[in-house]
Amino acid sequence: MHEAAEITQFLIRHGYSVIFFWVLGEQAGIPLPSLPLLLSAGALSADGKISFPVLLLLTFSGAFLSDLMWFELGRRQGARILGLLCRISMEPDSCVKNTENLFMRRGANSLLISKFLPGLNTVAQPMAGIVRLSWTKFLAYDVCGTLFWAGSILLIGRIFHHQVEDVLALLRRSGASLLAIVIVAAAVWITFKYIQRLRFIRKLRVSRITPEELKDEIDSGRPVVIVDLRNEFALDEDSLQIPGALRLTPEQIEARHDEIPRDRDIILYCT
Repeated sequence: MHEAAEITQFLIRHGYSVIFFWVLGEQAGIPLPSLPLLLSAGALSADGKISFPVLLLLTFSGAFLSDLMWFELGRRQGARILGLLCRISMEPDSCVKNTENLFMRRGANSLLISKFLPGLNTVAQPMAGIVRLSWTKFLAYDVCGTLFWAGSILLIGRIFHHQVEDVLALLRRSGASLLAIVIVAAAVWITFKYIQRLRFIRKLRVSRITPEELKDEIDSGRPVVIVDLRNEFALDEDSLQIPGALRLTPEQIEARHDEIPRDRDIILYCT
C-alpha cells in the first residue's frame, strides 16, 4: 500500500539514525515512548526493505550506551544520582523508591527485566553502579536484558506486521504524516508523565520542617518523635543519624506502628 511504502522509504533514509538516538534518549531518562517506534520498525522489516539485524544492533547500541553512562554515574555520584533521575524522567518519586527497593532485593537479576518495567528501567543501571556491582557482572546481565528487550519488541512488530501497517495506513489516510505522528505521540506521553508527577506532588503536600527548625524544636525541649525512614542502602551512603530517632523502613511501619508515640508531634525523615 502506498502509505506504508512512504513510511518504509522514510525509515530506509532516516529511520536507522532516528531509532538509535530515540532509544538512546529514552534510556537516558528523557520521557520518550520508544515502544510504538520499535514496533513499527519491526513490522517494516518483515518484507526485507529494512534490515532486522541492523535494527536490533542499533536499538541495542542506543540502550546499552545509555546503560553504561548511568552505571558509571552511579559508581561516581552514589545515591545523589537518583534525585537527578526523578527530575529527568518525570517518574513519581514513589515509583523510583519502590523500584530502588526492588533492586535491593533482586540485585543483578533486575537488569534482566528492568527495561520492561516503568520506573525500574530508569533506576536499575545507576543502582547497579551505586552498590558497586562488578563490571563483569553488570555487562553480562545488562547485555542479556537489553538484547531480550530490543529483540522481543522488534520481533513482535515483525510477526504482527500486517496489523501494524494497517494502523499506519489508517493514520496516513487521515492526513497525519509520520513526523506528526511521532511528535504527537511524544507530546502526549510527556504531558501524561508531567500530570502524573504533579498529582503525586499534590498528594505529598503536608507540613514540612527544615533542619534548622527541627534543631530549634529539640533545643527548646519540646517533645517530638523523629522517625528515620531511610533504608539500609541510604544509611550506608550517609551514616549520620539524628540522636534519639526511631529507625523504621517504610515496609516496617505497619508492623511496628505501635512503637510511635501518639501524644507528640511526629517528624518523618527520609532521603
